[in-house]
Amino acid sequence: MKIFGLEISFAGLKKALSPVHSWTGGWHTIHESHPGAWQQDVEVRQDTVFAFPAVFACQTLIASDIAKLRIKLVAQSDDGIWVETKNPAYSPVLRKPNHFQNRMQFFENWLLSKLGRGNTYVLKRRDGRRVVTGLYVLNPDLVTPLVASDGSVFYQLQTDNLAGLPESVLVPASEIIHDRFNCFFHPLIGLSPIYANGIAAMQGNAMQTASTKLFQNGARPGGILTAPGEIGEETAARLKEYWDQNFTGRNAGKVAVLGDGLKYEALAVKATDAQLVEQMKWTAEVVCSTYHVPPYKIGIGQMPTNNNVQSLNIEYYSQALQVLIEAIELCLDEGLGMDGETLGTEFDLEGLLRMDSATQMDVLEKSKGKLTVNEQRKRLGMKPVDGGDTVYLQEQDHSLAWLARRDAMPIEVPAAPPPAPAPPPPEPEPSATNDNDRRDALALGAAVRRALREKRAPHG
Repeated sequence: MKIFGLEISFAGLKKALSPVHSWTGGWHTIHESHPGAWQQDVEVRQDTVFAFPAVFACQTLIASDIAKLRIKLVAQSDDGIWVETKNPAYSPVLRKPNHFQNRMQFFENWLLSKLGRGNTYVLKRRDGRRVVTGLYVLNPDLVTPLVASDGSVFYQLQTDNLAGLPESVLVPASEIIHDRFNCFFHPLIGLSPIYANGIAAMQGNAMQTASTKLFQNGARPGGILTAPGEIGEETAARLKEYWDQNFTGRNAGKVAVLGDGLKYEALAVKATDAQLVEQMKWTAEVVCSTYHVPPYKIGIGQMPTNNNVQSLNIEYYSQALQVLIEAIELCLDEGLGMDGETLGTEFDLEGLLRMDSATQMDVLEKSKGKLTVNEQRKRLGMKPVDGGDTVYLQEQDHSLAWLARRDAMPIEVPAAPPPAPAPPPPEPEPSATNDNDRRDALALGAAVRRALREKRAPHG
């Protein structure tokens, strides 16, 4: 079998293929919106649900926020850091997935299919080298997952001229990227959040329809036309038809002339029935909860008082976007033949987690010692400058290697200092008696020395 001119071999395939049961029914109707709904004649029509503002807003918000992120081809360097790179086998198809969609339109289509149907089927187009050169998001109505007796997965694709399928074909799972979530009942069948919010969306649409009819009637409820006596059914029908044609809709408010004792009594609207705004808000909040979107993101409720834009975006990212983003990255890695360990895809989150100006400047100021000046300028969308490729630190800072060597040095215990010498005894204070004795001793000593000299001198 050939697909896009390439032969797809099914040699040795002698296995029974059975379709995966899709309990959700067809595209236009989910008959079993909840247990017992079919018996109660309750249908959730997806085309009607998509018209509910909260469903439309949540799906388009998520799809556009992810589609605006640039997809990058990244490679892991020797030091374990993922850096952006280019590769002729992968970069072209990531930049231009197919002949009729650009990158943003392709990922919007991918996400709207997943959010609205629970499943996204992407057909691969390969060249003679078996390199993927095109990606096509298929209509889920035209795809049927099949499981062989040995567990192998195949997909039955119906005719889709836009995707280059002039006839129905059977392809192995290797030729399809199947992104799905909320697989409650079968691992190959994902569930859309509409399964949980469909009733609320239908209720909201019903309230909008009823409100529209009310305001088309001049915002006046219906009434009762009474006669003083008994009238036949034919006469009553004629009077009702005449009243509806001449005094309702665009003719509401005109003057009616009644005869034969006829009276018109308008029906008043109860206060509890008039609280449409509160009921509509509740249904919209239910829809937001199933998509994990903060209600203020689509204009429901009050904006948080926290003025930190980044923290609000991080909350929205972690609740509603992260699982969808990482699922696409993994599907692309596997579908394009990357190992995900040395080469892979990654969305650039810089455009999503953007900070306010004051916070951004504060973060850049605190990044000194970690980012170069040119790296800081790049985040501000500014050109590099000479000498801006060096990381600067203050002089008193020490390297981790130096601190490690210092901590590894042995600790020497200093010897005990010698004891201090005893102070000399104090000299006696001088007195008059001591001075006389000193003079007498000096005089005596001088006399003795003189006598000794005279005794040793030779006699003349």
